[in-house]
Amino acid sequence: MSRHYPEYHPESDMLLEYSAGNLPWAQSLAVSAHLQLCPHCRQQHQQLNRVGGSLLEQCTPQSVDSSVLQRLMGRIDSSEEPDINAEAPEQKTASTAPERRIGNDPALAELPQVIHKIVKRNLPLKWRRISPALKATRLKTGQDKYEVAFHRICRGGRTAEHDHRGEEIIVVLHGSFSDADGVYKQGDFLVRRPGEVHRPIATEDQECLCLSVVEAPVNVTGMLGWLVNPFLSFRPG
Repeated sequence: MSRHYPEYHPESDMLLEYSAGNLPWAQSLAVSAHLQLCPHCRQQHQQLNRVGGSLLEQCTPQSVDSSVLQRLMGRIDSSEEPDINAEAPEQKTASTAPERRIGNDPALAELPQVIHKIVKRNLPLKWRRISPALKATRLKTGQDKYEVAFHRICRGGRTAEHDHRGEEIIVVLHGSFSDADGVYKQGDFLVRRPGEVHRPIATEDQECLCLSVVEAPVNVTGMLGWLVNPFLSFRPG
C-alpha cells in the first residue's frame, strides 16, 4: 500500500507565525502534529528556520540586564522537565516516527509524538457521546483560550451539520472523513472559520479520529440546532 501524504496544509502565514514562535500554544500544537505527518510542510518549516537564523546573525547585538540570565537559570533549576502547561509545543521535528500504541485502541496506534505526550498526561481518556455517530474527549493542555479535544466519528457516521462561532483547526489523525468541500485523510490540516458550514462524514471502511482546536463551541444548524446548541459545552484549559 502506498503511503498517503497530506493534501491540506496550514496557510503560509500560519506556518511563518509558528516558525517565529508567535502562534498561540494550542494552534502550535495542531501545526506541530501536522508537521510530524507532512514532509512537505516540514521542509518549508526548516527553510523558514534557516531564513530566521540568517536574519538573527545579521542583527546588531543588544545588551540585556544581568538579572535576565539569573531569572532564566532560576526557571531551569526549578523544574527538571518541561511543564506542558507552561511550555509551547516543541517545534523541532528531528524525529517523525509515530509513537507506540496506547492501550488497544487502533485509532491511537500512530499518533504524532507531540500528541502522544499530551494523551499520556490525560489518561484515562474519558469519551463523551455527543451523537450516535460522534464521541469526544477533552484534552487538558493548560491554556485558557482554546479547547483542545479528540473527536471520533464511527464508520460511515454522519455528524450534524454545523456552523462555527469561532475558528476551528482540525488535524486528521486516523481514518478519513469528507464534507461538501473534499475528502480529508491522515495528516490533513483544515481551518474552519465563522460562517463556514459543513457536515463531516466518515468513510465506510474505518472510524475517523481528529484533533480539534476551537475557540468557541460550534453552532448546529437546522431544526435540531435550537434543541442542541444550548447544551454544547466549551471548556478551554
